[in-house]
Amino acid sequence: MKLLLDQNLSHRMLVELEPAFPGSNQVMHLDLDKAGDKPIWQYAKDHGFTIVTLDSDFHELATLYGAPPKIIWLKCGNRPKWYVLNFLLKHQQQIEGFGQDDEAAVLEVY
Repeated sequence: MKLLLDQNLSHRMLVELEPAFPGSNQVMHLDLDKAGDKPIWQYAKDHGFTIVTLDSDFHELATLYGAPPKIIWLKCGNRPKWYVLNFLLKHQQQIEGFGQDDEAAVLEVY
């Protein structure tokens, strides 16, 4: 599963996420860091990414439009990079299961 990290998540996590989530990226690396939510949503949809975010905006788009793309909404609040990285890796099996569930559009991870 390829993750697309929202602008509020550090691009510095990508190297350590690569073994678990190959092909992942962050919006800054794609020149989408100044884009609104809809262009990011469309990019993720067109390129097979699952969006990872800390805020509710993409959840609202998923409610309106469904998946793809799928949304992983991290409910850990604003935390340091190392915390978010460990949080994602700790929930890797749950995230992979979510990726295989054709019915699910949003995964809230606590």
